Amino acid sequence: MFDGLRKFWRADKPARDESGPGGDPSGHKRAHNLFEAAAVYVAACAEDDQAEMDRATGWVSPEALSFGVNELACRAVIALARERDESPQDVARTLLGLPAA
Repeated sequence: MFDGLRKFWRADKPARDESGPGGDPSGHKRAHNLFEAAAVYVAACAEDDQAEMDRATGWVSPEALSFGVNELACRAVIALARERDESPQDVARTLLGLPAA
């Protein structure tokens, strides 16, 4: 996960063009929002798909991606906590393999 962010922060990385196949059907570059980038990035991390992680990191700034990943993590922990009827802290600690507080 951090390898993808590290690569994204490199200044010499060229801009990506997402138009064409798989992009906007009109051929225009489609703007991606930070939540879409975060969702694609996190899903790619879970599947160990480096190409998809690299693609998502080109859509938004590193700061925006970081915010989106953080927001996704918060929402996921809240959803799991509600589903399991546990506190978000307990769920987060369990997901990270930490002992109960």
